[in-house]
Amino acid sequence: MNSISASQTQSDILERQQIDILIVDDVPDNIRFLSAFLMQQGYQVRKAINGKMALGSVTALIPDLILLDVNLPDMSGYEVCEELKQNRSTASIPIIFLSAENNAIDKVKAFQLGASDYITKPFQLEEVLARINTQLTIQTLQKELKEQNQQLKETLVELKAAQANLVQQEKMATLRKVVAGVAHEINNPLSFIACNIKPIQEYVQQLLTLIQLYQQESENHGSAVRSYLEEIDLEFLSSDLMSIIHSMEKGTERIHSVILALRIFTRLDEAGIKPIDINDTIDQVLALLQHRFCDQDGQVLIQIRKEYGKLPLVTGYADQLNQVIFNLVCNSIDAIDEKMSRNNGQFPAPEIVITTQLSTNTDSILIRIRDNGVGVPDAIRDLIFEPFFTTKPAGQGVGLGLATSRRIIEEIHFGQLTYHSSPGEGAEFVIQLPI
Repeated sequence: MNSISASQTQSDILERQQIDILIVDDVPDNIRFLSAFLMQQGYQVRKAINGKMALGSVTALIPDLILLDVNLPDMSGYEVCEELKQNRSTASIPIIFLSAENNAIDKVKAFQLGASDYITKPFQLEEVLARINTQLTIQTLQKELKEQNQQLKETLVELKAAQANLVQQEKMATLRKVVAGVAHEINNPLSFIACNIKPIQEYVQQLLTLIQLYQQESENHGSAVRSYLEEIDLEFLSSDLMSIIHSMEKGTERIHSVILALRIFTRLDEAGIKPIDINDTIDQVLALLQHRFCDQDGQVLIQIRKEYGKLPLVTGYADQLNQVIFNLVCNSIDAIDEKMSRNNGQFPAPEIVITTQLSTNTDSILIRIRDNGVGVPDAIRDLIFEPFFTTKPAGQGVGLGLATSRRIIEEIHFGQLTYHSSPGEGAEFVIQLPI
């Protein structure tokens, strides 16, 4: 024992002073002898003379290791071990059995119950010390491995988030370039058309007026003129021509509004943090998605119900908040489309309701986007905000929309993005932004 003490370093002693060992034995001499030795080695030692006392001591303060006698007066060491291993908070405690029984059956039973080691009495103190040190080393390594695994998991989550961010940034950068090019290419001919619609309208109206005056002044038209007038139906032509010109005017206005919405959505001429009108932002996104609410003939397929409250301006990144609202509205449209597909187009009242309001304590604003689509299945409730998770077929989405939206709201704007859903009945996403 002296040789062992002489070999100890100061560092070893300091480390052992932090280690708590529980000795469970009903023989006082055994406890006294073993505890004195372990305390001499620098360990903290607790004692218990029966199973119930041992369980109570563990409940009060979990030890780093237990030396457990098999034969106890109230319950066996095996029963104590089994109860400890069934409890999640105590299952990882290393247990070394001390027993006079040296048969294989007892040893196998001990290990089957979860014991770390089995020492036969009488034993050498040096052997006990060596086995204690071995189990404590294994426990330390296991803890370190667990911590490293946790760090790896956290690093993986961070890498996924960073990857998703890079992908989304690249997408937005590409979109900005495309929008800039499209806006430039369209604006010039659009401006020419828009500027000339009014003069064309006036010229046509003047010509139609001239024809009407000619008709009034000339009572007797030649047969060729009368025949042609009947053929072209001048009255219908006059009304329809003005209607066409009016439609062209509305069309150019629509193209102009789409380009404006695209420019606002991508914020081509804006950068950094600025005050934002949320209601106006939502309107711009809805204007951009107008084509998804109607069919090719302009028939409304999805009703959009806006319930806007009076809101203060919110400080944030306009392009990023645009993106979040765009993602959530698209998500609602996709959910409704899927429900329509499942019901073979039989969906009497598809709608998206967008509500904006102040929170109860008026320190934040709430944006609610609710649909009556398919909802979120229970099986994927915990996965929908994970980067690259998607239920869409290959080529129809990479699973970044909701993940990116949550990151923008919670990490960049210090808000919250939550949702409520009933499968088959729809979903509601709620954005909370601090004022």
